[in-house]
Amino acid sequence: MRLRALLDTDALGLRLLGGEDELDRTVRGVMTTDLRDPSRYLSGGELVLTGLAWRRDAADSEPFVRLLAQAGVAALAAGEAELGDIPDDLVVACARHRLPLFAVHESVAFATITEHVVRQVSGERAGDLAAVVDRHRRMMTSGPAGGGPDVVLDLLGSDLDLRAWVLSPTGRLIAGSKVSGPALPADACARLAAEHLAATRTGRRGPYRVLLDGTTYSLFPIRSWGHRPAAAGGGRSPQGARDVRETVLSDWLLAVEADASDWQDERLDLLQGVTQLIAVERDRRDAARTVRRRLAQEVLELVQTGAAPAEIAARLRVAAPVLLPGLGAAPHWQVVVARVEWEGGEVEGGPVAQSLLEEILVDPLATGPEPSDRIAVAHTGDEAIALVPLPAVSAEHDGSESGIHADALLKSVRDPLSTGLDDDGRVTLGVSAAVHSAEGLRGALEEARHARRVAAARPGRVCAAGHQELASHVLLLPFVPDDVRRAFTARLLDPLRDYDRRHRAELIPTLEAFLDCDGSWTRCATRLHLHVNTLRYRVGRIEQLTGRDLSRLEDKLDFFLALRMS
Repeated sequence: MRLRALLDTDALGLRLLGGEDELDRTVRGVMTTDLRDPSRYLSGGELVLTGLAWRRDAADSEPFVRLLAQAGVAALAAGEAELGDIPDDLVVACARHRLPLFAVHESVAFATITEHVVRQVSGERAGDLAAVVDRHRRMMTSGPAGGGPDVVLDLLGSDLDLRAWVLSPTGRLIAGSKVSGPALPADACARLAAEHLAATRTGRRGPYRVLLDGTTYSLFPIRSWGHRPAAAGGGRSPQGARDVRETVLSDWLLAVEADASDWQDERLDLLQGVTQLIAVERDRRDAARTVRRRLAQEVLELVQTGAAPAEIAARLRVAAPVLLPGLGAAPHWQVVVARVEWEGGEVEGGPVAQSLLEEILVDPLATGPEPSDRIAVAHTGDEAIALVPLPAVSAEHDGSESGIHADALLKSVRDPLSTGLDDDGRVTLGVSAAVHSAEGLRGALEEARHARRVAAARPGRVCAAGHQELASHVLLLPFVPDDVRRAFTARLLDPLRDYDRRHRAELIPTLEAFLDCDGSWTRCATRLHLHVNTLRYRVGRIEQLTGRDLSRLEDKLDFFLALRMS
């Protein structure tokens, strides 16, 4: 806004004392101060309001005005409440430095002027930003994005002073303003994503207000242009509308560090426009995955129909440069299988699982314009299958230590996804070992599917298992019926627990340590800080209470399984 507009607003009670030729200056902010040197708090373009408490005599005016002029302020407004008429020395100093000077009538509060300036400046900034957003939208719908979400978030930061981030449903940071300051911590991203998923499942209208560690955020859903918002009612929607469960695990969100509950409609409309703009970029990225999805589907069909390894290898050679451009040697491959199941079976889980796998397998360390370029995911029924290329590993081992690990995959998505699944959905994941040829791909697919079934046998909304567990007794434990599990553990461990309760003997911890030390008396006694004779007494008591012999392999194995199942 211009200084002239302030002077023309009668309610502000401003009277011009000097600087008539400078009234076309732009006001970018407002500051109230009575400091003798406020320059460190000025960035230029402010209307400075002062009650003149800094002035002790006439000599103080010149240095005060000089500092304001050097800081590039737009004008000075001095209140008449303290001294009455504005001192002539201040008028002269402002004229010398060509700084416009206003007198503020004693009946007008500085807060009134501040509120007016902030409202006008914010409105103008919002109008300018709205025009930029509209221009970007037209440009992005007709051609390349040219910057992606980061450009829009930079505009929010620079023009509206809003810190904002784009997050995935699992809490991955997709974009953030360069002027937003430090990036959100990973824990905060995951918690905001969980809050967003919970609000979406209940059918609440966005934006959603969230208080996190003393900071208020407003969460705006970013839905693809083809996605219609689901109606309220716990995930059910009217006939003809999409079920929220079709997109809840794939939609992005815009997190803004502000409370949007008291925003005017114009600003809310502007942020909705920003989400639509980012949704265009999201749709563009999804469209770019079409080739990779088709490659994965072709390879999957060849593997499942028993095609010759040479034919599968030829298809893999086509896929490798698309997924890992510039890679000299043929990569190793890993298979990840995901299944999303909703109670009632009303929503097909395959497309949901496909979008989810494409999200959670993004490599944050990958270089290039979009790290998800390295992921090829197909789906069939309720199952999604990802073909993950890995840089070639040493031929001396099978690559089992390389690539994706089920535990890390589970840790990155469990908390936010459990919230989004609510009480009617499950996600289960299985991860294969790395294979180095087409001959091994069929086995890798079966291995990943077996691992997923192991994960499905476990409790919890989000579960994962890796290929390592398929060569262990752990594979068998989830399939033991609950009544058999309870009877087996009770027969072996209940006598020890009862004895520990009565005598505080710590037989159970002693048993666990003894088995962990592979039956070594010396190592176990050292770990428990016991004399070997005391350890022998406790082990003897365990054998007496259970009728087992801990020198026998079979009895050791029974105790080990009982402890694991309990």
